[in-house]
Amino acid sequence: MIETPKPSLLERYQRLIEISRDLASTLDLDTLLYRIVKAAADLSLAEASSILLYDSVNNELHFQAATNLDDPTLRGLAVPVDRSVAGWIVTNREALIISDVNSDGRHFGHINKVSNLATQSILGVPLINKDKVIGALEAINKHQGKFDTDDQELLMILGTQAAIAIENTRLFQQSDLISEFVHELRTPLASINTAAHLLSNPKMNESAKEQMIAAIQTETTRLSTLATSFLDIARLESGRAQLHIEKCDLVTLLNECSSLMQAQAQGSGIQLEVILPPETPSTFQGDCDKIKQAILNLLSNAIKYNRPGGKISLTGKNHQNDVIVTVKDNGIGIPAEHLPRLFTKFYRVPGADQQAQGTGLGLTIVKRIIEGHGGKISVESVENQGTTFTIRLPSSP
Repeated sequence: MIETPKPSLLERYQRLIEISRDLASTLDLDTLLYRIVKAAADLSLAEASSILLYDSVNNELHFQAATNLDDPTLRGLAVPVDRSVAGWIVTNREALIISDVNSDGRHFGHINKVSNLATQSILGVPLINKDKVIGALEAINKHQGKFDTDDQELLMILGTQAAIAIENTRLFQQSDLISEFVHELRTPLASINTAAHLLSNPKMNESAKEQMIAAIQTETTRLSTLATSFLDIARLESGRAQLHIEKCDLVTLLNECSSLMQAQAQGSGIQLEVILPPETPSTFQGDCDKIKQAILNLLSNAIKYNRPGGKISLTGKNHQNDVIVTVKDNGIGIPAEHLPRLFTKFYRVPGADQQAQGTGLGLTIVKRIIEGHGGKISVESVENQGTTFTIRLPSSP
């Protein structure tokens, strides 16, 4: 077999210029992180690469993107700062080359246990922007020979560019999200202001006052929900909402979700049932609390956009190497032209039941949670017949 010629140092620097333009061309964080790790592997001639972002609140590093590390549960995996190569790099703000990780106590060996890669050598650099360390970028297992100072210099330059691009993307997303959030605040605040103004009218009778007080309470609750959802989506989009991967019991999870929503369903005159075929897997890997949050959100929507006498089924099953969860209702349905925008932030279907209007962030949060697990969510709906949301998650390795 003929080996692929090794690119010259000049060719690699020329490639770095192309990469710089590539990183500057996106403001989507997930896309940016993947481009960074792909570039790191290409430039350092490595078998794989990964990027870990630093959580200063909990003093942890978290896997955010990687190449040739197939296990989706790696995303969001917490890595201890005091017992990892990346942690040493972040703490010391220095690049590091380890030719043999087996003889170096700083390697966090758990990664090898949950990935398909046997780490032998590592080149890592800190991600620093405006004197602030935001994470570490690692290249793993050089294809030919050992990592050297040329590899380190290239990765340091890439790391500097990557840190700037990550922070710019975070700022853009925060600015964009805050603008949308402020816009969404206007409606409930206007309703509260109007109701409060009317309450001050001495000519208003008791019945009208009670209606105004109820309106204020409703809009205050809406504001609280909006603020909570805003914080959730902000954390998810900035990468600060980390997944805590553990063993989840699917049967227990679905039954808990059903129990939590039964009162709301019964209060609306809706039947909610859980369907679990005999072959339903008992466990899978994931952040149980976040997956529960996603399912509860879908169930809440199914109840809100249904009719008295309606039915909702919550189903869990195993298909090949995936866990499939579906939430199916026979409610008002969604017009086909609105389905493509259903997971967009603050999007609400025009003409939907106005009494059931939510924040417009719920489905965005659901999508972020599921995709953060390496899964997918899809929706099928027929107007006036009902809607089915399908979650597909990787099962236990």
